[in-house]
Amino acid sequence: MQAPGGPDEDPTGGFRYGGWVAPHWDDSLGQVMDEQMGRPFDLLLGRRTYEIFASYWPYAEGPLADSLNAAKKYVASRTLENPSWNETVVIPKDVPKRVKDLKEKDGPEIQVHGSGNLIQTLLKNDLVDEFRLKIFPLTLGKGKRLFADGTMPASFSLLKSQTSTTGVIVATYERAGGVRTESIDPGKPSEAEVQRRKKWTREEKNQ
Repeated sequence: MQAPGGPDEDPTGGFRYGGWVAPHWDDSLGQVMDEQMGRPFDLLLGRRTYEIFASYWPYAEGPLADSLNAAKKYVASRTLENPSWNETVVIPKDVPKRVKDLKEKDGPEIQVHGSGNLIQTLLKNDLVDEFRLKIFPLTLGKGKRLFADGTMPASFSLLKSQTSTTGVIVATYERAGGVRTESIDPGKPSEAEVQRRKKWTREEKNQ
């Protein structure tokens, strides 16, 4: 999920593939973004994504720029001071509690864009109600990840999906409880399978 917008957007960690979205963009993805950003929303962002947005959108024009500039922005940061982008509120501590409080209040939906570190905090505290994923037909090998270590196990239900002309899968999932597990074959395991399980248990203990 790192640096989708351009080569210089976020090269931290030696990331060399910034700008991987543009070759796969088409009109259908533009329509998806118009739909998702065309409703009232507040923004919840990490400090780095906020700085990227604040360096671009106040100087851009068009409906998307208008929506982002008008939205209220909540920024999780211990270091951001005197933010220049209008309608910005800094959350310096107790981010999970503050987000829970925001979710309980009346208001528009809260959207998170980018913000890889912040998303890990939200996932660990079960604060994500819905994913609007764009799954691109490429692998990057390194960089910031959406589902990093510490993600809370959870189930989601597919609300809708579509595929762009360039092979991008757009899928919306909503939270649907915990992870369910069961055996594909509930029959009695073979003796070889019983021994295999014991062997792996011993190996795990010896590591």
